[in-house]
Amino acid sequence: MKILRLISRLLDYPDETLAAHLPEVIHFIGQSDALSPRLRDRLLRFIEYYERRELLDWQSEYEGLFERGRAVSLHIFEHVYGESRDRGQAMVDLMKRYHSAGLALAERELPDYLPAYLEFCATQEEAAREWLQEIAHILALLATRLRARESVYAELVDALLDLSEVEVDRDGLARQVAGEARDDTPEVLDKIWEEEAVSFSSAQGSACEQGISRPSAAQLKDDKAITWVDAGNHAPDKSLMLGSKQ
Repeated sequence: MKILRLISRLLDYPDETLAAHLPEVIHFIGQSDALSPRLRDRLLRFIEYYERRELLDWQSEYEGLFERGRAVSLHIFEHVYGESRDRGQAMVDLMKRYHSAGLALAERELPDYLPAYLEFCATQEEAAREWLQEIAHILALLATRLRARESVYAELVDALLDLSEVEVDRDGLARQVAGEARDDTPEVLDKIWEEEAVSFSSAQGSACEQGISRPSAAQLKDDKAITWVDAGNHAPDKSLMLGSKQ
Protein backbone atom coordinates (compact mmCIF):
# COMPACT_ATOMS: atom_id res chain seq x y z
CA MET A 1 0.00 0.00 0.00
CA LYS A 2 1.99 2.96 -1.24
CA ILE A 3 -0.84 5.22 -0.12
CA LEU A 4 0.28 4.50 3.45
CA ARG A 5 3.67 6.05 2.72
CA LEU A 6 1.91 9.16 1.45
CA ILE A 7 -0.33 9.42 4.52
CA SER A 8 2.74 8.86 6.69
CA ARG A 9 4.44 11.85 5.09
CA LEU A 10 1.34 14.02 5.44
CA LEU A 11 1.10 13.18 9.15
CA ASP A 12 4.75 14.02 9.77
CA TYR A 13 5.92 17.54 10.62
CA PRO A 14 5.29 19.76 7.56
CA ASP A 15 8.40 21.12 5.88
CA GLU A 16 9.35 22.95 2.69
CA THR A 17 9.75 19.73 0.73
CA LEU A 18 6.24 18.55 1.55
CA ALA A 19 4.70 21.95 0.86
CA ALA A 20 6.45 22.16 -2.52
CA HIS A 21 5.16 18.71 -3.55
CA LEU A 22 1.48 19.28 -2.69
CA PRO A 23 0.44 20.02 -6.32
CA GLU A 24 2.15 16.78 -7.39
CA VAL A 25 0.34 14.89 -4.62
CA ILE A 26 -3.01 16.33 -5.69
CA HIS A 27 -2.36 15.19 -9.27
CA PHE A 28 -1.38 11.71 -8.09
CA ILE A 29 -4.52 11.32 -5.99
CA GLY A 30 -6.76 12.61 -8.76
CA GLN A 31 -5.29 10.21 -11.31
CA SER A 32 -5.11 7.09 -9.13
CA ASP A 33 -7.69 4.43 -9.96
CA ALA A 34 -6.67 2.43 -6.90
CA LEU A 35 -8.25 4.90 -4.46
CA SER A 36 -11.93 4.77 -3.60
CA PRO A 37 -13.88 8.02 -4.11
CA ARG A 38 -14.32 8.30 -0.34
CA LEU A 39 -10.60 7.92 0.33
CA ARG A 40 -9.72 10.31 -2.48
CA ASP A 41 -12.08 12.96 -1.11
CA ARG A 42 -10.62 12.67 2.40
CA LEU A 43 -7.06 13.16 1.18
CA LEU A 44 -7.94 16.02 -1.13
CA ARG A 45 -9.83 17.89 1.60
CA PHE A 46 -6.72 17.76 3.76
CA ILE A 47 -4.21 18.67 1.07
CA GLU A 48 -6.26 21.45 -0.52
CA TYR A 49 -6.79 23.01 2.92
CA TYR A 50 -3.08 23.30 3.60
CA GLU A 51 -2.15 24.13 0.01
CA ARG A 52 -3.92 27.46 0.57
CA ARG A 53 -1.99 28.22 3.77
CA GLU A 54 1.50 29.51 4.43
CA LEU A 55 3.97 26.87 5.60
CA LEU A 56 4.68 28.75 8.84
CA ASP A 57 0.95 28.80 9.66
CA TRP A 58 0.74 25.07 8.89
CA GLN A 59 3.69 24.34 11.15
CA SER A 60 2.22 26.48 13.93
CA GLU A 61 -1.09 24.62 13.72
CA TYR A 62 0.73 21.28 13.78
CA GLU A 63 2.71 22.22 16.88
CA GLY A 64 -0.36 23.55 18.66
CA LEU A 65 -2.30 20.40 17.87
CA PHE A 66 0.15 17.56 18.39
CA GLU A 67 2.76 18.98 20.76
CA ARG A 68 0.50 20.21 23.54
CA GLY A 69 -1.16 17.59 25.67
CA ARG A 70 -1.47 13.87 25.04
CA ALA A 71 -5.05 13.36 23.87
CA VAL A 72 -4.16 13.60 20.17
CA SER A 73 -0.59 12.35 20.44
CA LEU A 74 0.78 10.69 17.32
CA HIS A 75 2.64 8.20 19.50
CA ILE A 76 0.51 5.07 19.46
CA PHE A 77 1.50 3.64 22.84
CA GLU A 78 0.72 6.94 24.57
CA HIS A 79 -2.95 5.99 24.17
CA VAL A 80 -2.38 2.46 25.49
CA TYR A 81 0.23 2.64 28.23
CA GLY A 82 0.66 6.32 29.05
CA GLU A 83 3.73 6.59 31.29
CA SER A 84 3.62 2.91 32.31
CA ARG A 85 6.85 0.91 32.16
CA ASP A 86 5.03 -1.51 29.87
CA ARG A 87 5.39 1.10 27.14
CA GLY A 88 9.15 0.55 27.05
CA GLN A 89 8.82 -3.18 26.43
CA ALA A 90 6.17 -2.54 23.79
CA MET A 91 8.64 -0.20 22.07
CA VAL A 92 11.31 -2.90 22.08
CA ASP A 93 8.90 -5.48 20.64
CA LEU A 94 7.78 -3.11 17.89
CA MET A 95 11.36 -2.25 16.99
CA LYS A 96 12.10 -5.97 16.61
CA ARG A 97 9.25 -6.20 14.13
CA TYR A 98 10.73 -3.30 12.16
CA HIS A 99 14.14 -4.97 12.10
CA SER A 100 12.63 -8.25 10.92
CA ALA A 101 11.14 -6.32 8.00
CA GLY A 102 14.58 -4.95 7.14
CA LEU A 103 13.89 -1.47 8.48
CA ALA A 104 15.52 0.56 11.22
CA LEU A 105 14.80 3.97 12.68
CA ALA A 106 17.49 6.59 12.96
CA GLU A 107 18.96 7.16 16.42
CA ARG A 108 16.57 8.49 19.10
CA GLU A 109 13.43 8.10 16.96
CA LEU A 110 10.53 6.35 18.65
CA PRO A 111 9.00 3.30 16.94
CA ASP A 112 5.44 4.06 18.09
CA TYR A 113 5.34 7.36 16.17
CA LEU A 114 2.37 6.87 13.83
CA PRO A 115 4.13 8.04 10.63
CA ALA A 116 6.93 5.55 11.38
CA TYR A 117 4.40 2.76 11.95
CA LEU A 118 2.75 3.58 8.62
CA GLU A 119 6.10 3.45 6.83
CA PHE A 120 6.50 -0.04 8.24
CA CYS A 121 2.97 -1.03 7.19
CA ALA A 122 3.72 0.16 3.66
CA THR A 123 6.37 -2.57 3.37
CA GLN A 124 4.01 -5.35 4.39
CA GLU A 125 2.01 -5.69 1.16
CA GLU A 126 -1.15 -7.74 1.78
CA ALA A 127 -0.50 -7.85 5.54
CA ALA A 128 -0.59 -4.05 5.77
CA ARG A 129 -4.32 -4.03 6.47
CA GLU A 130 -3.86 -6.44 9.38
CA TRP A 131 -1.27 -4.11 10.91
CA LEU A 132 -3.72 -1.22 10.59
CA GLN A 133 -6.41 -3.32 12.20
CA GLU A 134 -4.17 -3.83 15.24
CA ILE A 135 -4.33 -0.11 16.01
CA ALA A 136 -7.82 0.60 14.64
CA HIS A 137 -9.24 1.30 18.12
CA ILE A 138 -6.51 3.90 18.69
CA LEU A 139 -7.07 5.45 15.26
CA ALA A 140 -10.80 5.69 15.93
CA LEU A 141 -10.28 7.51 19.22
CA LEU A 142 -7.66 9.79 17.68
CA ALA A 143 -9.90 10.66 14.73
CA THR A 144 -12.82 11.43 17.05
CA ARG A 145 -10.71 13.73 19.21
CA LEU A 146 -9.34 15.50 16.15
CA ARG A 147 -12.86 16.08 14.83
CA ALA A 148 -13.90 17.43 18.23
CA ARG A 149 -11.11 19.98 17.80
CA GLU A 150 -12.29 20.72 14.25
CA SER A 151 -8.94 19.67 12.79
CA VAL A 152 -8.65 18.64 9.16
CA TYR A 153 -6.03 16.09 10.29
CA ALA A 154 -9.02 13.93 11.20
CA GLU A 155 -9.41 13.26 7.47
CA LEU A 156 -6.04 11.48 7.36
CA VAL A 157 -6.77 9.31 10.38
CA ASP A 158 -10.23 8.47 9.08
CA ALA A 159 -8.59 7.51 5.78
CA LEU A 160 -6.48 5.00 7.71
CA LEU A 161 -9.62 3.61 9.33
CA ASP A 162 -11.21 3.25 5.89
CA LEU A 163 -8.16 1.30 4.72
CA SER A 164 -8.30 -0.95 7.79
CA GLU A 165 -11.93 -1.86 6.99
CA VAL A 166 -12.71 -1.97 10.72
CA GLU A 167 -16.18 -0.86 11.82
CA VAL A 168 -16.10 1.42 14.87
CA ASP A 169 -18.78 2.82 17.16
CA ARG A 170 -18.41 6.46 16.17
CA ASP A 171 -21.44 7.60 18.17
CA GLY A 172 -20.12 5.93 21.30
CA LEU A 173 -16.68 7.44 20.80
CA ALA A 174 -18.19 10.88 20.22
CA ARG A 175 -20.03 10.64 23.54
CA GLN A 176 -16.84 9.52 25.28
CA VAL A 177 -14.79 12.37 23.85
CA ALA A 178 -17.49 14.91 24.63
CA GLY A 179 -17.09 14.02 28.30
CA GLU A 180 -13.30 14.38 28.31
CA ALA A 181 -11.57 17.42 29.75
CA ARG A 182 -9.16 19.18 27.38
CA ASP A 183 -5.52 18.58 28.20
CA ASP A 184 -4.08 21.35 26.03
CA THR A 185 -5.39 24.43 27.83
CA PRO A 186 -2.88 26.93 29.29
CA GLU A 187 -4.01 26.02 32.82
CA VAL A 188 -3.46 22.30 32.33
CA LEU A 189 -0.14 22.81 30.55
CA ASP A 190 1.08 25.11 33.33
CA LYS A 191 0.20 22.48 35.91
CA ILE A 192 2.05 19.77 33.98
CA TRP A 193 5.07 22.05 33.62
CA GLU A 194 5.11 22.74 37.35
CA GLU A 195 4.91 19.02 38.16
CA GLU A 196 7.70 18.20 35.72
CA ALA A 197 9.84 21.02 37.11
CA VAL A 198 9.49 19.62 40.63
CA SER A 199 10.33 16.10 39.42
CA PHE A 200 13.34 17.38 37.52
CA SER A 201 14.63 19.33 40.51
CA SER A 202 14.46 16.28 42.76
CA ALA A 203 16.24 14.08 40.22
CA GLN A 204 18.78 16.61 38.98
CA GLY A 205 21.38 15.86 41.61
CA SER A 206 21.53 12.13 40.99
CA ALA A 207 21.58 12.68 37.23
CA CYS A 208 24.58 14.98 37.50
CA GLU A 209 26.40 12.54 39.74
CA GLN A 210 25.99 9.81 37.13
CA GLY A 211 27.06 12.05 34.26
CA ILE A 212 23.68 11.71 32.53
CA SER A 213 22.83 14.33 29.91
CA ARG A 214 19.10 14.58 29.20
CA PRO A 215 17.88 16.23 25.98
CA SER A 216 15.92 19.46 26.28
CA ALA A 217 12.34 19.80 25.06
CA ALA A 218 13.61 21.73 22.04
CA GLN A 219 16.08 18.98 21.20
CA LEU A 220 13.37 16.34 21.43
CA LYS A 221 11.20 18.37 19.08
CA ASP A 222 14.05 18.70 16.58
CA ASP A 223 14.45 14.91 16.60
CA LYS A 224 10.79 14.26 15.88
CA ALA A 225 10.79 14.15 12.07
CA ILE A 226 11.24 10.58 10.95
CA THR A 227 14.19 9.45 8.89
CA TRP A 228 13.93 5.86 7.76
CA VAL A 229 17.08 3.85 7.27
CA ASP A 230 17.15 0.61 5.33
CA ALA A 231 18.77 -1.94 7.61
CA GLY A 232 20.58 -3.41 4.64
CA ASN A 233 22.26 -0.41 3.05
CA HIS A 234 21.64 2.34 5.65
CA ALA A 235 20.43 4.75 2.99
CA PRO A 236 17.93 7.33 4.32
CA ASP A 237 14.55 7.52 2.58
CA LYS A 238 12.06 10.36 3.18
CA SER A 239 10.80 10.77 -0.38
CA LEU A 240 7.11 10.72 -1.12
CA MET A 241 7.63 7.76 -3.45
CA LEU A 242 4.36 8.20 -5.30
CA GLY A 243 3.24 5.35 -7.50
CA SER A 244 0.20 3.98 -9.25
CA LYS A 245 -0.74 1.45 -6.59
CA GLN A 246 -2.12 1.73 -3.08
